[in-house]
Amino acid sequence: VQLQASGGGLVQSGGSLRLSCSVSGRTITNYAMGWFRQPPGKEREFVAAISRRSGLTDYADSLQGRFTISRDNAKNTVYLQMNSLKPEDTAVYYCALPRLTTVTISRRIDAYDYWGQGTQVTVSS
Repeated sequence: VQLQASGGGLVQSGGSLRLSCSVSGRTITNYAMGWFRQPPGKEREFVAAISRRSGLTDYADSLQGRFTISRDNAKNTVYLQMNSLKPEDTAVYYCALPRLTTVTISRRIDAYDYWGQGTQVTVSS
């Protein structure tokens, strides 16, 4: 199973980016998916998660409605739309996939077994 995150880059404060996470080696239809991030010098933290059929989504409280997670099961891809970006959003962003279909939606890092390589997002002030 491989996860390939893309779409990161350098953006000014207030700008937008859309991250993509393409999964190969497993059909994601029956699996929840998550996005996490690791700011410089800090631990990895939860950003957003989505249930198998997009019926449920969950976001870190600090995001205040600026980010949207979505998925296209036909493309085996999960997205993270990030709007009104702030310098504090600067981090490496990771997508994640659990090994078990019983994980419905989770903020826990240890609920996920497969991780992408990360994509750097840098927001300048």
